[in-house]
Amino acid sequence: MPTIAIIGAGAMGSGIGRQLAEGGAQVLTYLEGRSSETHARARAAGMQPAPLQEIIDAEIVLSIVPPAEAVGVAGLLSEAIGDRPSPVTFVDCNAISPDTMSEVAAAFRPGQANVLDGSIIGLPPQPGKAGPKLYVSGDGAGRSAVLAAHGLEVRRIEGAVGAASALKMCYAGINKGMTGLGTAMLLAAIRSGADESLKREMAESIPDLDRKLSGAIPDMYAKAYRWVAEMEEIAAFLGEDDPASLIFKGMAGLFRKMADDRTDGGELAGQLNALLGR
Repeated sequence: MPTIAIIGAGAMGSGIGRQLAEGGAQVLTYLEGRSSETHARARAAGMQPAPLQEIIDAEIVLSIVPPAEAVGVAGLLSEAIGDRPSPVTFVDCNAISPDTMSEVAAAFRPGQANVLDGSIIGLPPQPGKAGPKLYVSGDGAGRSAVLAAHGLEVRRIEGAVGAASALKMCYAGINKGMTGLGTAMLLAAIRSGADESLKREMAESIPDLDRKLSGAIPDMYAKAYRWVAEMEEIAAFLGEDDPASLIFKGMAGLFRKMADDRTDGGELAGQLNALLGR
């Protein structure tokens, strides 16, 4: 039974942990300083709490945390590895730009880790539904094969570290960007009194997009706080010379507003739900 470690036991981390455990792996996770809810979620997923010294003994270590924590997790593991003679296989699975992925790799001293670049596309695993795909680059030695052997759909990208992160930035920019764009314009329609007419026109002329937004926008509220940093990463990925980077700086502000709205009672979410029929 291989041992796989996951740093991060949120919805995605615990979902992937459960999938790997059901696939026959022993799954460890690091929970120091985490809430009682996180501890309970990890236990329910079949993940075993472990100290860092046991985490770095795993066959492979996955980092599945909010983008802003990615570099810090790598630094934490580097400190735990110290002068250990054998390298740890580490996969950063977070929604970060290639430049931030380079910072993650640089957090390890030479010889400490075999660093792979991963990106998760899809929703957390759920019973009866296809789980997410894990794209991996920089894996010429096939070290991610243990994940595929225990239940994950792994797709290797023929490219160096940074290629998988670039894929995530582009996909998230389209997928989550569309949710943000829909949110912004529906709120504008509500403010201006054009909301019912807009919703009717969307249902008639772009029904596929109307259906997508009707599900994606309410699903976004609880995640908006995490999407702020992801939009900032996409803006950085595009670069200052690309005017489209301003779009995603604006998206970061929009999702920050929706996160604040959730904390303040959800007035905007309530208006959107009423318009979307949720």
